[in-house]
Amino acid sequence: MSPTPTAAPAIELIGIDKKFGAVHANKNINLTVAKGSIHGIIGENGAGKSTLMSILYGFYHADAGSIRINGQNTVIQDSQAAISAGIGMVHQHFMLVENFSVLENVILGVEGGALLGRGVSDARSALKRLEADYGLEVDPDAIIEELPVGLQQRVEILKALYRGAEILILDEPTGVLTPAEADHLFKILGVLRDQGKTIVLITHKLREIMAITDTVSVMRRGEMVATRRTTETTVEELAELMVGRRVLLRVEKGPAAPSDVVLSVRNLTVKDGRGVTMVDNVSFDVRAGEVVGIAGVAGNGQSELLEAITGIRKPASGEILIHGKPVTGFDSARLRALGLGHIPEDRHHMGLVLGFEESENSVLGYHRDSRYGRGPLLDLDACREDAKAKIEKYDIRPPNCRLKTANFSGGNQQKIVVAREIERDPALLVVGQPTRGVDIGAIEFIHRRLIAMRDAGKAVLLVSVELDEIRSLSDRILVMFAGRVVGEKTPDTGEQTLGLMMAGIAA
Repeated sequence: MSPTPTAAPAIELIGIDKKFGAVHANKNINLTVAKGSIHGIIGENGAGKSTLMSILYGFYHADAGSIRINGQNTVIQDSQAAISAGIGMVHQHFMLVENFSVLENVILGVEGGALLGRGVSDARSALKRLEADYGLEVDPDAIIEELPVGLQQRVEILKALYRGAEILILDEPTGVLTPAEADHLFKILGVLRDQGKTIVLITHKLREIMAITDTVSVMRRGEMVATRRTTETTVEELAELMVGRRVLLRVEKGPAAPSDVVLSVRNLTVKDGRGVTMVDNVSFDVRAGEVVGIAGVAGNGQSELLEAITGIRKPASGEILIHGKPVTGFDSARLRALGLGHIPEDRHHMGLVLGFEESENSVLGYHRDSRYGRGPLLDLDACREDAKAKIEKYDIRPPNCRLKTANFSGGNQQKIVVAREIERDPALLVVGQPTRGVDIGAIEFIHRRLIAMRDAGKAVLLVSVELDEIRSLSDRILVMFAGRVVGEKTPDTGEQTLGLMMAGIAA
């Protein structure tokens, strides 16, 4: 359904300007979103797109500029004002109470006054109508923590619609979905658009932009640099507009030349802190000169598997061998000494200390090495010289080794971790979500480094929820579901086949 040409735009942002201290996050932004359309907003980390949407939803106030909703000047002081103006937001990390039911989450905050029973009854009827109208079927009495993430996301959309949203902002909505769940989400968004709703989609996945949007706007360094009809642009043009240079969108690599087994996992079982089995009798090998990718929806045991291999979590049973020698139960420091490098899934909680200087994070985990000091004391000059070399080699911006790590963008924080681990020249590199929250320019850079490791004869074990990334980088793909490896595939296996395996439907 094409937007009605005579209708006032659903959203007009006029001259929006926002600074955070010395950082100019939004610079005189103008944006028009047509009513009844799906409008994509893309840009690198730090481009300002999330700040812009946070202003629209009332989390931030613009320093200058104005907002019009459906042609009317609108002051949005907070998120409640945004909801009153018909704007809903589905966050990347869901805002749900996990031990509440679907219905309780939907009505939370708008329960209907003192007569709670009548409010719940009315809400149940309204929820049924919304589910039927938009294909958002979900059991209203189901408990949130028992639902798969795809259905939890539907609950977030239902929450917004129940509150009267005519405009929906979705922030990186497919980050935790299988390909099949993502495709179903796109169908739902198409139905919402056809019913007259307006969708603003923030994503770094250009394939999604091309698949679902009517229009796409590109931000770079706080400015709106282009708006295109989606049918009149290409992935290549959008990538170049985002980064400001031509970007290689495919991973260039020759055939693998695997040799000796570096990592062996034998009948490994791992439990979480509650005693629940998360990795169930898993066995596989990784050889020098190959990338073995593990595909799966988040929460199917990949994280616990990586934690066991890297010495963070003690296995319940089974064996881990490096170069044929058992290392089960070794701590992280001993494993690093044996030649294991680890790029963790969560850089903020496991890869960096955000309050430390870049130079301190650049040696984190290796800080007892004699080149960085003696005993408990660090040689800060040596650390900073080491960091400067990594900054130059890995194009870390800004090139300031004394800057607090919290002040770098997500992509540059990830480069700090990647540089630290790769420059130790490990025999085995264990990588979790290497490009999570990373912009397209940094993705290209990190992918090249990982393939260079493989080509240098290193063993690489890769976990990623990005199926395109797994297929592009891997030489062999192991698929995990419910803690088990349910199959091994080649990287040319179709996305649909892998997606069915990830969902536990096919082996």
